[in-house]
Order: sequence, then structure tokens, then C-alpha cells
Amino acid sequence: MTKDTFKTDVIFRKEKDGEILALFPYVVDTLAGDVMSYAHLGQHGAASYNYCIRKSKPAKPEEYKDLFAELESLGYNLRVIKRQSGRKYSEAYLSMRSNN
Repeated sequence: MTKDTFKTDVIFRKEKDGEILALFPYVVDTLAGDVMSYAHLGQHGAASYNYCIRKSKPAKPEEYKDLFAELESLGYNLRVIKRQSGRKYSEAYLSMRSNN
């Protein structure tokens, strides 16, 4: 698949069961403010950013490397970040609302 030229910010988290989750903190998926997420099983879906952050811990590069590679194979051009910017999230949310 062709790689996207736009850099997509992503945060990788490790859940208690060991599953690695990718959160896209500025891709607002619902009017409730949920963001897009991705996991090996289930793939894309909406997730509550705050809930996921509270119920998981940061994933280490060696833990998320397979999920990173899977996302790149789908065409993502990823930039790994550690936390969501409230300002950037607000801009993304308002933009999504104005398009719906």
C-alpha cells in the first residue's frame, strides 16, 4: 500500500492483558469525543482516550514494534508521541463537529 505523506501522531499503550493498543489522539471518531484506536484484533475502532490512558501503561518500542509495522503496512506514516495535546485535540474535535 502507498505510504501516506501526512504524519499521523500515535500513542502506544499496553493493556493489563498484554494487548498493545494504538491511540490516534487527534483523529476524533465520535461526537462524544472518542478517538480512533487500532489493535491487532478488532483493528480500527473508537476509544475513550482518558479511559485507555487510566487503564493501561505506556508501551515500550519493543512491545509495539509489530503493531507499528502493521500500521505502516496499511499506509500510515507514524510519529510516536507520549501524550495528547489538549489544544490539538480541541482543534480536531471542533473540526470534526463542523464537518458533521
